[in-house]
Amino acid sequence: MSLNWKEIDLILQELHLPGSRIQEIRQPDWKSLVLELYHPSGPWKLYINLSATHSRIHRLTQKPFTSHSPQRFVELLRSRIRGGKIVEASQPGGNRIVRIDILRGGESLVLWVRLWGPASNILLTDEKGTILDAFYRRPRQGEISGGQYLPSLKVEESKDPSKENKYEVRPYPKDQSFNHYIEEFYRSREEEEQKNKLRNELERQLDAQETRLHARLKSLEKRKEEYENFQQWKEQGDLILSHLHEIRKGDSLLSVRDPETGKMVAIPLSPTLSPPENAERYFKKYKKAKIGLQVLEEDIQEIQRQLQQISHHRALLQTNPDLSTLFSLLDTQKIKKGEKRETPTPGLTFTSQGFTILVGRTAQENDELLRHHVRGNDLWLHTRDYPGAYVFIKGKPGKSIPLDTLLDAANLAVFFSKARESGAADLYYTQVKYLRRAKGAKLGTVLPTQEKNLSVKTDENRLRRLLES
Repeated sequence: MSLNWKEIDLILQELHLPGSRIQEIRQPDWKSLVLELYHPSGPWKLYINLSATHSRIHRLTQKPFTSHSPQRFVELLRSRIRGGKIVEASQPGGNRIVRIDILRGGESLVLWVRLWGPASNILLTDEKGTILDAFYRRPRQGEISGGQYLPSLKVEESKDPSKENKYEVRPYPKDQSFNHYIEEFYRSREEEEQKNKLRNELERQLDAQETRLHARLKSLEKRKEEYENFQQWKEQGDLILSHLHEIRKGDSLLSVRDPETGKMVAIPLSPTLSPPENAERYFKKYKKAKIGLQVLEEDIQEIQRQLQQISHHRALLQTNPDLSTLFSLLDTQKIKKGEKRETPTPGLTFTSQGFTILVGRTAQENDELLRHHVRGNDLWLHTRDYPGAYVFIKGKPGKSIPLDTLLDAANLAVFFSKARESGAADLYYTQVKYLRRAKGAKLGTVLPTQEKNLSVKTDENRLRRLLES
C-alpha cells in the first residue's frame, strides 16, 4: 500500500523542506533515491521510494545502503542540484506528485516526485518544464531528456470535495511523528517480504539438493554392494604368485587348492598376459575395489551428513529467522553449489615410509601427473632402456627421501615397464624441476638433466607388500 495524498501532505508538513541545502545524492538500489540535506536545525536525509507497491517519501533515520558506482540519474543530479537550496516543496492539487523547487547558482530547477505505484518516477526539469533527465526513462510517455513535463496541465489541480473523505491518514501513535511511523511501517513490511522471498528460495534450493543427494546415495549404495567382496581378488593374486612355476603364458585357468579352506579354486587367467601380469591384474582389482569401497563409504557418510544438515536448515526456517540468518543460509547454499570435487589422482598411488609414490601407467597418465600432481622438488624415476611408467616420489619439506622408499619406487618402475620379464633394469632419477619437455615428441616425453643412475633387481617380497597395500 502506497501513500495517499493526505499522508503525503502530512509528511511534507512535518519535514520543513524549504531552507534545506542539498549536500549529497545517493541511490541505494534500482527503485530509491536519498537526498542528504542540511537544515539550520541540523543534517537529515530525505528518502524517496518508487516501488510499485510501496512508493513513498519520508525522512530517513537509518543509514542507507549505497551502490558503489553512481547511476546515470544520480550523476546528473550531483552535477545540477548538489549544493542547491530547496526553496519550496508542495503537492499541487493533491495528486501524489511532490514538487521540489531548487535554486543553485542563480538557476531554478524543479525535482518532481510522482508517487503513482507502478507509474512512479522522479524527473528533473527547468522552470519551463523541459525534462533534463528522469530516474526511469519512458519514451512512450515522453519522459526523456528534452521532453516536457507539466503535471499541472495533465491532472486536475483542485481537490475533489466529493472524494475528500475517501482518503484518510492511517492511524499512528501520537507520541511519534508520522514520518517515523511510515519509515518503520514500510521497513518492517519490506523486511518481512524479503524474508519470505529468501525462505521460498532456500526451500526451493533445499528441495533440489535433497533430491540430488537421495539419487546419489542410492547409486553409491548399489556400487558399494559390488565392491564388498574385494578380498577375493587379493587371495586369488596371492595364489597366482604362489604357483607361478605352474603357470605358462597362454594358460586360461589355474586350478589350485586354497590353503585356508582346503578347497580347490579355479582362477581365470588372461592367456595374453604373463603369470606375474595375471597376478598384477588381480591385485589391481583388489586395490581398486578396496580403495573404491573406502571412498564410497566416505562419500555415503558425507551425503548422510549433508542430508542431516538439510533437515537442520529446514527446522531453522520454521523458527522465523532474521534476515542475517537467512542470508547466511543462502550463502552456504551458494558455496555448496559452487563446490567442485577434487580431481582424482591418475594412475596408481602407493605409500612408503610415509611418502607417497605415484605411478603413471600410460602416456596420458604420465602427462597428467607431470602437469598437475607433482612439484619441482618431487623425485622422478624411469627405466633407462625400456619403455614404462613414470614413477614419482612426493617430497616433504625438510625431509630427505629414505633409501627404502627409493628402492620401493625403483621396484615399481621396473615392474610397470617392459623390463618386468627380466626382473632387473637400470634406472635414472632426478627432481621434476630438471625435466624438460621434448618439443614435437609424443605425449609425456621428457628429457632429464642432472640425473643419477640406479641399478635395480626386483624384490618379490617388496613388490608383494606394495601391490597388496
